[in-house]
Amino acid sequence: MDQAENLRNIIKMNSQPHKSLARVITVTSGKGGVGKSNTAINLAIWFRQMGQRVIILDADFGLANIEVMFGAVPQHNLGDLIYQGKNIKEIITWGPGEVGFISGGSGIAGLSNLSRDYLMCIIQNLAELDSIADIVIVDTGAGIADAVLEFLVASGEILLVTTPEPTSITDSYSLLKSLNRHPRFSGEMSQIKVIANKVENEMEGKALFAKLNAVVERYLKMPVSYLGAIPQDSNLSKAVMQQTPVSLANPGAKSAKAYQKIAETLMNKEAGENSNNLRGMTAFFSHIIGTTKNPFRQ
Repeated sequence: MDQAENLRNIIKMNSQPHKSLARVITVTSGKGGVGKSNTAINLAIWFRQMGQRVIILDADFGLANIEVMFGAVPQHNLGDLIYQGKNIKEIITWGPGEVGFISGGSGIAGLSNLSRDYLMCIIQNLAELDSIADIVIVDTGAGIADAVLEFLVASGEILLVTTPEPTSITDSYSLLKSLNRHPRFSGEMSQIKVIANKVENEMEGKALFAKLNAVVERYLKMPVSYLGAIPQDSNLSKAVMQQTPVSLANPGAKSAKAYQKIAETLMNKEAGENSNNLRGMTAFFSHIIGTTKNPFRQ
């Protein structure tokens, strides 16, 4: 049996209907500074308080936003799994609120160029996340870089964070336009949900979404839905300075309550619309690795 056949068997084995699969939620944005990583972290905190086992994968290469916001220093990252022989449990760092995270380092960026031996190691290890976590949140970089688009194409559930700033709305549209043009993107297989951040109230959040959605419907004709709004909150800024998620530092703050509401909405929808998009980490990463010369394809 050759290595390509081994890889196909690993993916097939870890995609069986009886096998527990993690729910993969990818958080993204059209530009930096709109609160994407804050959203990933605070949703993770509320998911954990609902009894879910949560791991965040920091895929924003080189910026290390998650570890800074958690005030935790990881001993290892995904590159150590690839090149240093560490296993998946060794590269998970546990932050506040019993939320785990994996620092991507620069390891993910070169996945498509790795040898098949390395790819087999990655697939085998990442398959374990399906038994370690109920939810895996992937925090991508901002913008329309190829690495960001590959994560989005692989994801069945995408949360797009935007703000009322005209540049944020424009960049969000540009991201959706690039995603829609991607040859492997399927609107039927991926749900895109918009979170309006840094708004005055829910009404402004809905108005922001309506503005973005009007252009998306007219020119892209791709389905996007409104998930909720996060209000401007000085408590959130204070929590960031303290390197503690606002949902832990001040769970009664209006921003923390808004994150809780969105997390509850996502959990309530899981049994219905998300069930068809539950792919697990094995399928998620095999999709990314297979973006060039795919060793798994027949």
